[in-house]
Amino acid sequence: MAPGQKMYPRATVKKIVKAHSNCNLSKNVDVMIFLDYALFMQNLMKEATIGAKQGGERGITARSVRKATADSLAKFKG
Repeated sequence: MAPGQKMYPRATVKKIVKAHSNCNLSKNVDVMIFLDYALFMQNLMKEATIGAKQGGERGITARSVRKATADSLAKFKG
């Protein structure tokens, strides 16, 4: 990624979250949402990798990700 290039449009994320929550948002709520998403994806891939290795698969497949999704979503439920 080039220097100065944004990973996501901050204003758009804030507008979407505000429209769905009808609450006041703090200044850096979009950063927190992005970091939570990145942490969730990291956890999901870790769990999928563990499940794939235990299942004797050579690599991560869509099936191993689907199996790990429920557990990861339960961990990140707010």
